[in-house]
Amino acid sequence: MIKKTDGGVTAAKGFEAIGIAAGIKKGKKDMALIYSRIPCEVAGTFTTNVVKAAPVKWDQSVVYGGGSVHAVVVNSGVANACTGEEGLGYCKQTAEKAAELFGIRADQVLVASTGVIGAQIPIDKIRAGIETMQPILAHTQAAATLAAEAIMTTDTVKKEVVVELTLGGKTVTIGGMCKGSGMIHPNMCTMLSFVTTDAAISKELLQKALSASVQDTYNMISVDGDTSTNDTALLLANGEAGNPKITEENEDYATFVKALNEVNTYLAKHMAADGEGASALFEVKVTGAASKADAVTLSKSVITSNLTKAAIFGHDANWGRILCAMGYSGVQFDPEKVDLWFESAAGKLKIIENGVSTGYSEEEATKILSEKEVTAIADVKMGEASATAWGCDLTFDYVKINADYRS
Repeated sequence: MIKKTDGGVTAAKGFEAIGIAAGIKKGKKDMALIYSRIPCEVAGTFTTNVVKAAPVKWDQSVVYGGGSVHAVVVNSGVANACTGEEGLGYCKQTAEKAAELFGIRADQVLVASTGVIGAQIPIDKIRAGIETMQPILAHTQAAATLAAEAIMTTDTVKKEVVVELTLGGKTVTIGGMCKGSGMIHPNMCTMLSFVTTDAAISKELLQKALSASVQDTYNMISVDGDTSTNDTALLLANGEAGNPKITEENEDYATFVKALNEVNTYLAKHMAADGEGASALFEVKVTGAASKADAVTLSKSVITSNLTKAAIFGHDANWGRILCAMGYSGVQFDPEKVDLWFESAAGKLKIIENGVSTGYSEEEATKILSEKEVTAIADVKMGEASATAWGCDLTFDYVKINADYRS
């Protein structure tokens, strides 16, 4: 059984965290640290943007290098992207400072940054921040929350989650936190996700589980269609739960993947819901597709349509925009077979049947579309495949936030 519970990245055995204000941003928490007492297996997925931030390059070398890790150092406010060799050198100095304090190797330290692109990070403040955080790390829920708050940029709420499951008769915990509100259109926005678990699992299967989970979670969200230079998802497993180590794709592995998907789905949806300026989470379910790839493409085409996003903001059942977005997606389907519903806490309403309007009540549609979470369900009647994507409405505030992001 998989059970959701309270907490964040410190919920799993052996993990500690903290978040502080290190002076990178004025008057706000801006640095976080995650630490495991014992070495962790690590998996990661990273931005496919050709322009990769220095921390992405550093973490790729650590994750793909095959070794274990102990710590993750995160700063917000400055992305350390487009900073050349100097920026990469600051990643090394960050890792070396943490390594010195913990008595570990620099290649056992991961780093992550988020914020303004093109500026060099204030390395003196980063090094001092690590010195401040190291002695106050804690295994508490409060410490996890401080870490989750410290990685926020334009996010309006912290994002953290915990699930518990049983593997080999042992209770295993998976906890996670993420940040993401703008520049969100992951391809593995500015998206950072950190997940910790006390499960015992091989590095190979840990990576396989994360890579598979990312496809149906983080890669199925979009706020503005911009793939960040810094997108990073890291998964650390220290084995302290004491379950029989997962080394093959057995029943325990399947259970672990299912639980990991719950964590990543929760975090992904909350990033979409907290899109810059957003007033509603917009979920799109495509069913009856000829293939999973078709369903993915169709659902993502709808959530990235600015015209559709604007209609959701206006609580306007302008279904033509949805059908149009599906039509230019590149997927072949018969528009005269499509059925479409809108659904929310206020009810469910069939809008079109076989490609034409059902003569629905505009008043009822507006009521349904006025909720905080709105779902569009499209059945294309081409097969058995389905997919779900998450986005948000497009509001006036999105432009306001991004017009003066640096200033």
